[in-house]
Amino acid sequence: MTRHIGYYVHHQGAGHRQRAGAIAAAFEGKATLIGTGLAESDLDVPLLDLPDDRLGDGAFDGADRTDTPPALHYAPLDHAGVRRRVAAISSWVADAHPDLMVVDVSVEVAMLARLASVPIVYMRLSGRRGDRPHCDAFAAAAALIAPFAETLDDPATPDWIRDKTFYAGNIVRPAPVQEVEPDTVLVVAGLGGEMADGTRWAKAAAAVPDRRWRVIGPVRPPSAMPGNIVFSGWIEDAERAIAAAGIVIGAAGDGLVSAILAYDRPFICFPEVRAFDEQASKAARLAQLDAAIVPAIWPDAQNWRILIDAAVQQPHRRPAVLRTNDGADRAAQFLAHLIDTRPASAEQAA
Repeated sequence: MTRHIGYYVHHQGAGHRQRAGAIAAAFEGKATLIGTGLAESDLDVPLLDLPDDRLGDGAFDGADRTDTPPALHYAPLDHAGVRRRVAAISSWVADAHPDLMVVDVSVEVAMLARLASVPIVYMRLSGRRGDRPHCDAFAAAAALIAPFAETLDDPATPDWIRDKTFYAGNIVRPAPVQEVEPDTVLVVAGLGGEMADGTRWAKAAAAVPDRRWRVIGPVRPPSAMPGNIVFSGWIEDAERAIAAAGIVIGAAGDGLVSAILAYDRPFICFPEVRAFDEQASKAARLAQLDAAIVPAIWPDAQNWRILIDAAVQQPHRRPAVLRTNDGADRAAQFLAHLIDTRPASAEQAA
């Protein structure tokens, strides 16, 4: 039996694509990744590149500016890209006959696949997702996968959702084993917010001059900065940089947190505002489990050394269950098990 899955990859942020690539590489069978902008990636798997569904300004915040039905999150009207996406996914399903569709993430794609008679597995992210669209998608799914340990789940998550969830743990692409550079502080910045302010990082580096600071991500260097900091912009080997860093500073997205925990790096976490309290929920659990330093406010210059000294000691207190690095293998094996244990369909029986 040749297993075949479709894997929908959301285009907002790099974490979805990295997670999909890791699982696809570990899956024993054929995995076709489906999403926008995938043709520009370095993923060595079959791809179905979709038309863009964002609004005219190219931005995406999950809101479609229309009277969206209560069972959906994003369904803008009169959008040619959305129409072509629906047609492309439906046509691919009809031709490929996938065993499962993994959705990471989109309520609308999940429901489209289910309407197209394909079992769905929904990637359940952090936060409080008890709204109707999420609950409908969770209920329609054959199973849910969480890319984190069960102990990091939000305490408010209903039991029926927990019972349906396979907790894969940290899903990362393996980074080459290399020596840690203990004096390096790696800042992993995303788009916008305090993390993207280069002046803040220059001041932090000046306050701790005995460490080498490196900032990766879309951060513009300030005009004046100390000699112990470099701004590298986007890099292709972020996992390698994280694995080698003495300390990592970043937000609380699932992809970054998974990499930091998998490589057991000291972590200073500044959660960003996201829908469904995604990062606030994850950061709160990390703090409660003593798995990260989570400052209540942005540090003054004189407090940076205190934070860094505390972070250096913090991994020794981190629960062992959070240090896994085999989440991609576990997720791939779970998907294979779902396929292998499914009852034969009427089409297969015929």
